[in-house]
Amino acid sequence: MKPNAGTIDRLVRIAVGILLLALTYNNSIGPWGWIGVVPLITGAIGWCPLYTMLGINTCPAKLN
Repeated sequence: MKPNAGTIDRLVRIAVGILLLALTYNNSIGPWGWIGVVPLITGAIGWCPLYTMLGINTCPAKLN
């Protein structure tokens, strides 16, 4: 798995995941908030399977 999520993308995913899980914990949005696990994990590992399928890559280009 080659990383395909850039730094800002990863930070936003982690923030959204934490927010959704916190709202679920506080019973604000119900069990649908558990979907926050997905952006949290994809942000933590830097790889998104949907990006791979769509050919999207937000990682900066590496210079030699």
